[in-house]
Amino acid sequence: MLVSTAIRQADPAASAVVGRLSRLDRFLPVWIGLAMVVGLLLGRLIPGLDDALDAVAVGGISLPIAIGLLVMMYPVLAKVRYDRLDTVTGDRRLLISSLVLNWLVGPAVMFALAWVFLADQPAYRTGLIIVGLARCIAMVVIWNDLACGDREAAAVLVALNSVFQVLAFGLLGWFYLSVLPGWLGLPGAELRVSVWEIARNVLIFLGIPLLAGYLTRRLGERARGRAWYESRLLPRVGPAALYGLLFTIVILFALQGDAIIGRPFDVARIALPLLVYFALMWAGSYALGRALDLGYARTTTLAFTAAGNNFELAIAVAIGTFGVASGQALAGVVGPLIEVPVLVGLVHVSLRARRRFFTPPLDREASR
Repeated sequence: MLVSTAIRQADPAASAVVGRLSRLDRFLPVWIGLAMVVGLLLGRLIPGLDDALDAVAVGGISLPIAIGLLVMMYPVLAKVRYDRLDTVTGDRRLLISSLVLNWLVGPAVMFALAWVFLADQPAYRTGLIIVGLARCIAMVVIWNDLACGDREAAAVLVALNSVFQVLAFGLLGWFYLSVLPGWLGLPGAELRVSVWEIARNVLIFLGIPLLAGYLTRRLGERARGRAWYESRLLPRVGPAALYGLLFTIVILFALQGDAIIGRPFDVARIALPLLVYFALMWAGSYALGRALDLGYARTTTLAFTAAGNNFELAIAVAIGTFGVASGQALAGVVGPLIEVPVLVGLVHVSLRARRRFFTPPLDREASR
């Protein structure tokens, strides 16, 4: 199902807006599928490509992936109306719900799923728990925007999660990998990660595009006004977000083509609890947002920020602690490979659910 069809079925009044979508937007699931295939083929057909791509790293992440992520996030953060952030920071229901879902519920759910599905695979289990501890600060802005979520709320929640990530990641890693397994009589593991490494990751993958987006809007509006900025400039820079997303997917699959194709059974075993995790976190968060009467846009933002994970940090920590060829690193890599198609699907689910569960229909598209 294409994005345009999903929006029309979710809300016929949005058809006029859909007609203005670019071909890239309309056929995004197709382009993502092709990007995955292209990445796998490149990884298999070009000897040494994975070593070349991994030769230079930023914050423990391959430089090409880092570039793709920064290009992907910048246009969406340039769309945020920063003068409206106070309407989000005053919404305690949203902020508290997000913190509880991300830092209490999410890690606990992933810990339980890792032990249920991978009890006999300690390396994969540990890698999966690390993925659950790394809350999303990057790709979530894309999924939220595609699903017509609240951009200002997404910016605030991502920033809030980033602060908690710096403060809580190491502590939660110690608790879920060492303390809790000991209490339950289960074998544990150790996680060596410094606060500075996490802070550096946050500064690179959130701080740079956030600052660039803020300055672009501030200087653009000061020079030509908001009407020009949103009607002329944003349409020009906006497509770069999806180009960055597709580029990142190609590089991810190229880097891990051998592991995906050479160890398909292991990938499938890691993928299963991830599928369950994304479904539980997204659906539970969506239901909570509706129960709290947050409205469609903020409910959608709450759901995607709770379901997504910071695979940049998870991969960097897994590689730094256990090695690039470890099972923990493979589990970290499988995370985004499963997350991308699943959350694209959930974008469609969200758009379809809008008309059924929220009235009046969303008018967010008018500002897109």
